[in-house]
Amino acid sequence: MYKMKKIGFIGTGVMGSSIVKHLLKAGYEVNVYNRTKSKTDDLVSLGANWCENPATVTEKSEIIITIVGYPKDVEETYLGEKGIFKTATSNHILIDMTTSTPTLAAKLYEEGKKRNIPVLDAPVSGGDLGAKNGTLTVMVGGDEGVFELVKPILDVFSSKVNLQGSAGKGQHTKMANQIMVAGTMTGLTEMLVYAEAANLNLEKVIDTVSGGSANNWSLVNYGPRILSEDYSPGFFIKHFVKDLNIALNEAKIMNIDLPFTSLAQQFYEKLEIDGHGNDGTQAFIKLWWPEGKR
Repeated sequence: MYKMKKIGFIGTGVMGSSIVKHLLKAGYEVNVYNRTKSKTDDLVSLGANWCENPATVTEKSEIIITIVGYPKDVEETYLGEKGIFKTATSNHILIDMTTSTPTLAAKLYEEGKKRNIPVLDAPVSGGDLGAKNGTLTVMVGGDEGVFELVKPILDVFSSKVNLQGSAGKGQHTKMANQIMVAGTMTGLTEMLVYAEAANLNLEKVIDTVSGGSANNWSLVNYGPRILSEDYSPGFFIKHFVKDLNIALNEAKIMNIDLPFTSLAQQFYEKLEIDGHGNDGTQAFIKLWWPEGKR
């Protein structure tokens, strides 16, 4: 039923562009759409096909993958006037890799079910480096049979792909991931602030603590960027604020309190308000080093 050689990809930003390159390298035919067309130029030069809107992407593809900015963008991409559901049929499989809300993931699943169109939520973790290196972690919600069909495609750009449960469970897992990331980012930043105040060599501190029990992904990947004053986005602050808001809203629904995540959200929101929303999450250090300098 599914040839699965024609992939539609919508959203070719920091993450999406690298994912498409892996798919092209693996021999898939990829049809692309992005609101800013210029962000697809290098992909078209590598063999991708530009389409005018999500509906056209869907018409020309079999598997549709989306990774856009916010839940409202997901809704527009799937349910809008020129959205995916305008041309999707039972011969398509739809995969939303945007970090969105579990509620919206379930809504899209049910919308697909009414039309006999399989839908998966499959947010990712690993940032720009994970996308570039093909080592993303994918957290999937939806039907197991559909998951098994598309797993070989997800494996092309990922090192770990797990089905977490029914529709929305992928998004819930991503919220758990972002809660953990919030903790490691605050820990990394306060560690550097403390070490700098103690007149330690920060490069040596990072090298040393990364060899012990304090080691974590943020330390290894973002610590050096902070020291070189590289605040380019592996993951945008504005998107992290969105994610933490979703996590806290879901926590409220489940009647649980996450005080440290709430505090991290407040600090990141302050950075966004102060104009740093397009910086990477490592710009958290600017709360202490406003000019980005030690």
